Amino acid sequence: MKKNVIYIIVSITIGVLIGWVLFGTALHTEPKHNHDAVSETNQMWTCSMHPQIMQPEPGDCPICGMALIPAESSADGLMANQFKLTENAMALANIQTSIVGAAKAHDHTIKLSGKIVENEASNTVQVSYFSGRIERLNVSVTGEQVQKGQLLATIYSPELYAAQQELITAASLKEAQPALYNAVRNKLKLWKLSENQINQIEVSGKVRETIPIYATVSGTVTEKMVAQGDYVKQGQPLLKIANLNTVWGHFDVYENQINLFKKGQEVIVTTNAYPNKEFKGNVDFINPTLNTQTRTVSLRVVLNNKDGFFKPGMFLEGQIESGTFSTKTQAIAIPSSAVLWTGERSVVYIKTNPNAPVFEMKEVVLGNRIGDNYEINAGLSDGDEIVTNGTFTVDAAAQLQSKKSMMNKEGGKTTTGHEGHLGMVPEPSNKNERLNVPADFQNQLKIVFNEYIKLKDALVQDDSKKASADAKNILHHLANIDMKLLSEDTAHHQWMHLENEIKMLAKSIATETGIKVQRNHFKHLTSQLISAVEIFGINEKVYLQFCPMANQDHGGYWLSKEEHVFNPYFGDAMLKCGEVKQIIE
Repeated sequence: MKKNVIYIIVSITIGVLIGWVLFGTALHTEPKHNHDAVSETNQMWTCSMHPQIMQPEPGDCPICGMALIPAESSADGLMANQFKLTENAMALANIQTSIVGAAKAHDHTIKLSGKIVENEASNTVQVSYFSGRIERLNVSVTGEQVQKGQLLATIYSPELYAAQQELITAASLKEAQPALYNAVRNKLKLWKLSENQINQIEVSGKVRETIPIYATVSGTVTEKMVAQGDYVKQGQPLLKIANLNTVWGHFDVYENQINLFKKGQEVIVTTNAYPNKEFKGNVDFINPTLNTQTRTVSLRVVLNNKDGFFKPGMFLEGQIESGTFSTKTQAIAIPSSAVLWTGERSVVYIKTNPNAPVFEMKEVVLGNRIGDNYEINAGLSDGDEIVTNGTFTVDAAAQLQSKKSMMNKEGGKTTTGHEGHLGMVPEPSNKNERLNVPADFQNQLKIVFNEYIKLKDALVQDDSKKASADAKNILHHLANIDMKLLSEDTAHHQWMHLENEIKMLAKSIATETGIKVQRNHFKHLTSQLISAVEIFGINEKVYLQFCPMANQDHGGYWLSKEEHVFNPYFGDAMLKCGEVKQIIE
């Protein structure tokens, strides 16, 4: 009996245990299974190269065909304006960061663009001191070297012919009328006849039909202003002669850099004609008047040219070490590639977590631009880690996650996407607030924009020479924009900054012969043109296009008048690579 009871108890115990294992485990695992199902349902898939692509299931990217990857899940524990990128996205976009600190001495190098002009202090205009006809012109071409005392021309002058006869007559009466004799000699001296020439006429008693003109200085003939047989008046210029033993280098200094320069500073000058040579000169003059069209001041450097290296009209690049005189030797300096400029605001992206790819947009106040760096007056502190490469990509990620960005100052939800011809792209939104400006200003800006389109087309055609010519046309038409048409201070300030940047970048493209380097400058030029078109408008629809493969997979933007894509970064190699990112009305 006892054994039976024991068997029953053991059986019941075993049954309870088996039931708990079977049904209890199922009860606990069922919710987990449901949770996984929900998780799998909510999992989204995206493209590492095109993060705007979001699909509920795996597959291929409709833009580039790459396999989709799981999208980053919600970033718990982040602040409202922070966002996180995947390590894979960081690697693919080549996003790089740097820790900022006080500017070092070697960071304080300012680069200036300029050109060689003649030294006006050494220029001479050779004139005729009496009226007459040029019987013979001994200088036949410009560029000819002349020496002081060299015969330049012979002139027949009726006035001088009569004055010689007066001298011969007065010479015979000099004992009786010395005053008359001296007056006639002095008249000939005023016409720049030498004592020797006057004495020869007096002694020989013969009138010379033609009188020689001699060079009063040595130098190079830069302009021939008369031809043989011309009749000239007293004081009329015959030749321009320049002494090119010294020349001037004229450099443009931006308005916000004026306080960094002073007379006597040493400047290191380089030129494309002699890429391996450096020349030294000193600041001789800083123009006290600001050019209101370009918002620049002309800075002059005197250069020794005894060896004849410099030719007037030659482009130059000057470098000045500003660290020896900058009043902000402890200012924070960051690379210009880290800054996104919207016209009113300058922003950077800070990496807020040193151990994870978490970022946040930060507005900064820019100081002087020194070389490839900006001084920061406010917004950053020593030790901050900022994005220095791939800044546009990080900004795009902020926009897609509805965080504060260059386009979206306040953050929050953005408008849903619309379907473009190459896939889903974000709905166009203005980076910059459109200002109300006169139509005349817009028309002048439109001319510059049209030249930009020609430059873009030249890069599409892989034509470096045409790209250089189109960039020069941009500079020409940029100088014709009348900033006086802008009545508001805000518009003045924004255009002044944009104009300086566009001018600097267009100059770089114009002087560069390698199309690879031209395309790199074009990338930055586009950034400034985007801001200009958005802020001021040109009364025309403009397409903002983007290729993720450009600039070594960093991505590259460009502007176009048509929706069809013609890629200026690759030309024939990848002509159709890209998509419309935004339409600027």
